[in-house]
Amino acid sequence: MTDESQEQQLTAAGNEMSASFLAAKKRSDATLAKLEENPGKFTMLTGDRPTGRLHLGHYFGSIRERVAMQERGVNTNIIIADYQVITDRDTTEHIQDNVLNLVLDYMAAGIDPAKTMIFTHSAVPAENQLMLPFLSLVTEAELHRNPTVKSEMEASGHALTGLLLTYPVHQACDILFCKANVVPIGKDNLPHVEITRTIARRFNERYAKKHPVFPEPAAILSEAPEIPGLDGRKMSKSYGNSIMLGATAEETAKLIKKSPTDSERRITFDPVARPQVSALLTTAGLVTGRDPKDIAAEIGDSGAGALKAYVIESVNTFLAPHRERRAELAKDMDTIRDILNDGNKRANAIAEETLEQVREAMGMKY
Repeated sequence: MTDESQEQQLTAAGNEMSASFLAAKKRSDATLAKLEENPGKFTMLTGDRPTGRLHLGHYFGSIRERVAMQERGVNTNIIIADYQVITDRDTTEHIQDNVLNLVLDYMAAGIDPAKTMIFTHSAVPAENQLMLPFLSLVTEAELHRNPTVKSEMEASGHALTGLLLTYPVHQACDILFCKANVVPIGKDNLPHVEITRTIARRFNERYAKKHPVFPEPAAILSEAPEIPGLDGRKMSKSYGNSIMLGATAEETAKLIKKSPTDSERRITFDPVARPQVSALLTTAGLVTGRDPKDIAAEIGDSGAGALKAYVIESVNTFLAPHRERRAELAKDMDTIRDILNDGNKRANAIAEETLEQVREAMGMKY
């Protein structure tokens, strides 16, 4: 293949991705408008892998929006994707503790288990059984093309397992078992929703033309900004640059104090030239609702020490109510377990009904 033909292929792929994003954005805007008019007609599915504690990036990137959707009256569902931990890890050490701590953080942030179903992958066999028919609806090439699978594999340094390769199909099971028609995501996760739409459409066309079983869910594209970690890189548990929602005020202060800055004394907001200083300003801006540039101007020549002191005070003030609620909830872990158990029961009932519909559509009820 010549350099010119390779360039043409890359350009064509880029144009296709751009067109796909524009179509998804248009669909997202239209869906949001309908959701505002009649939220009760919408079912939302979102979730997290229990690989550790939740941090500020999770809160501003997704949890805050989940609470808002719940309060609007959307039928909200949160999956704790425990099976997905082993897509790129060789151990499930600490998984039970991680799962329960996720529930604590959800509830401390405002998730109400009376309004939102919280459940785990491993407790819902019928949901996972949808993997078998769904895998028959996608090609190996389609799975290999998914950019999230590639990035997850590269980030972990782990070999490509069968579970990681079929990760997008498993996520389609998560979304479709409860007939979710909206999925709030960032732009990077759009391919997962697109393959879910493809699976729903192909199942209906192949097995249920007269009475479609699955909706084609729309992605609700998040407007949340990319939240950098304290070192200027992406906020990530694996980088150790994250402010955990459940951390104490002292732990948070210690982490912020040791975060890197640069040698320039005057504080300015410049994410490209000064990523580390700008990361601290971005964090302060998020928790105070202020423009990071205004914070920088206010601190001025007072230097990195004054900036870190401001960030520590702002973050700890913001997280104080969350920590207080979380500590109160943690006094009764039996209730937390009961909430998860109840969510698992509800999810099982829904999944079994959906699996029955799938069997019927496929002529597999004997």
